[in-house]
Amino acid sequence: MAGDSAVRLLALSGLFPVYKPKGPTSAQVVAQLKGSLLKEAGLKEYVKKRKQTLKIGHGGTLDSSASGVLVIGIGDGTKMLSTMLAGSKKYTTVGELGKATDTLDASGTVTEEKPYDHITKEDLEGALKLFTGNIMQVPPLFSALKRDGKRLSCLLRDGAEVEAKPARPVTVYQLSLRDFQPPVFTLDVECGGGFYVRSLVNDLGKALKSCASVKELVRTKQGPFTLEDHTLKEEDWNISRIAQALQEYGPLLPAEPGNKRLKKENADNTVGSGE
Repeated sequence: MAGDSAVRLLALSGLFPVYKPKGPTSAQVVAQLKGSLLKEAGLKEYVKKRKQTLKIGHGGTLDSSASGVLVIGIGDGTKMLSTMLAGSKKYTTVGELGKATDTLDASGTVTEEKPYDHITKEDLEGALKLFTGNIMQVPPLFSALKRDGKRLSCLLRDGAEVEAKPARPVTVYQLSLRDFQPPVFTLDVECGGGFYVRSLVNDLGKALKSCASVKELVRTKQGPFTLEDHTLKEEDWNISRIAQALQEYGPLLPAEPGNKRLKKENADNTVGSGE
C-alpha cells in the first residue's frame, strides 16, 4: 500500500488552496503539508541539486498573523504559481485607529498613539477613494521582501538597519467599509499582486490625520479559490482528498499553456487511483 500511495502522490500535479490558520508562516504551513503527505506515502524527504522528492510550494505569502486562503502548487503545478502571485486577491481586515506599530499590525510594538475622535464614518469612506485604482504604495519594513537574499523581517529581528523599499505601483480593484465602531473599522479589499493590506491601513490612518494598524487580516479569495468553497483544512491534507480537489478545481483555472495538460493528468490520476 505504501508503494501505491507513493506513486499516487508523485503523480499529483496542479493547484489547490488550503486554509492557513493564524500563527504559522506560509512556509511552515507548506512544510507541514509536505511532511504529512510524505509520511502517508511512506517516503522520506530527499533534496540534492535542487531536486526534491516532492515538488510543492505556495503562490503568495500570507502574514503569520493572518489567516485564510493559501494556494498550493504540487508537482508541475509549482510552475503555475506565478499566476497566483500576480492575480486578484480579496481580504477582509479589521483596523484600529489611533495606534501605530512597527509591523503595522497587532503583532508588533506600539510606536505611536494619536487621537481619532475627529474621524467620522463619512471621513473614512471618503479617504478610501484615495486608495482605489492604480496607486503607489510603500511596502512594510516587516515583510517577505528581500535584501541581499534575506527577508527584511529577518534582518530587522536580527537588529540590522533596514531602509524602506521605494513606493511601487499596485492596483486596488475594490475597497469598501463594512463596519465602523470607533476606533475599530472593517474593510473589504480586492487587489492585485504585490499589495499589502497593512500598508493600506497605515496609510489610511495618516490620511485621516491620525494613525492606524491592522488587528485582524483574512484572505478570503485568491485567484478562483474562495475561503468558504474551496480551501482544504488540515484534516483534509491527504493524498485522496487532494487528488479529488485537483480534479474538481482544475476547470476553475484559466486555460493557459500547460493547464489543459495538467487538468487531463489530474483527471486520469484520480480515476486511476480507485478512490
